[in-house]
Amino acid sequence: MQRIITISGTPGSGKSTVAKALCKKFKAKRLYIGQYMRELARQKNITLAQLNTLAQSDPQIDIKADKETAKQARKLAKKYPVVVEGRVQFHFLPESTKIFIKANINEAAKRIWKDLKDAQKNKERNEAKVKNIGELKKQILIRKKSELLRYKKYYHLNHYLLKRYDFVLDTSHITVQQAIDKTINFLDKKPK
Repeated sequence: MQRIITISGTPGSGKSTVAKALCKKFKAKRLYIGQYMRELARQKNITLAQLNTLAQSDPQIDIKADKETAKQARKLAKKYPVVVEGRVQFHFLPESTKIFIKANINEAAKRIWKDLKDAQKNKERNEAKVKNIGELKKQILIRKKSELLRYKKYYHLNHYLLKRYDFVLDTSHITVQQAIDKTINFLDKKPK
């Protein structure tokens, strides 16, 4: 079995950027629950925020995504290293190396706002329409609260409890390259 790395964290912290760099470095396959959820929202012709609200009353949205992703990760890990991005995948893949990446709300909002101004990245994100960074911060907080409530309800789990992770990285005041380097340095020192 190859190494499985799970990445959890806060919105706008750089999880996807780090995950892509890890995949390149370790020649790993990438699984991304966010993409699954965004695609599901598109299929339902709603935003990600609306899907999160819907998921509060329909546990199967999260449960199916999480179980299916963990199953796929284990299957891929028979041949390849795997990087899995998902808020609670560390729970479904306890054998994984568990990483949590966070950023303060101001920095996270700036990063997401920048992505929203890029038409292609905005299309990928499928976020609710916001007029300014202040509205975006509110949306981020609503999303975090929704996820926390859902995961406590469905899995009896607080994914923000940092002692659950092998490595915690705050990217609020470091560059993208520093975040990548720190994460790779940790993984290089950790036995597989």
